[in-house]
Amino acid sequence: MQLTHYNTNFKRRKFPITLVCDHVTNAPNIGSLFRIADAFGIKKLILCGSDITLGRKMAKTARSTEKVVEYNICESALETIKTLKTSGHQIISLEITSTSKPLHTFMFSTKKPIVIVIGDESFGVSDAILKESNHVIHIDMYGHNSSMNVVQAANITLYEAIKQLL
Repeated sequence: MQLTHYNTNFKRRKFPITLVCDHVTNAPNIGSLFRIADAFGIKKLILCGSDITLGRKMAKTARSTEKVVEYNICESALETIKTLKTSGHQIISLEITSTSKPLHTFMFSTKKPIVIVIGDESFGVSDAILKESNHVIHIDMYGHNSSMNVVQAANITLYEAIKQLL
């Protein structure tokens, strides 16, 4: 028998992870980020940018998770990152760069709360945020393309982080 969310035995938990989205503006992507934030029990979702809208398209994909996930909408991703860093968070950006480390080799630390930064659907995490980051990690790619959908990348990264924190 297939189980539903009404009859599973999953224990609800919150993990010390904040997901900061640097100009992720596509409504279905934002809705999906609410879904994974809820599914993985992350502490907070922060959507940064000047054109973040939480309309009908987002809500359709989010399936009401926007009502249970703690979130903020901020204008500046860089200022958000600086504030979180100053308050003792470790800043981990997900971006392929010449110095980024592969996700499968990265060890998430439990000594400080974790901030995972994901970037704009077309341009990724900004250079200014990469400079503020304590770590820059990437997901190894084995096909022709050098990137994947921002939500899929966030899923893979959050899965690995939670796996290590359990």
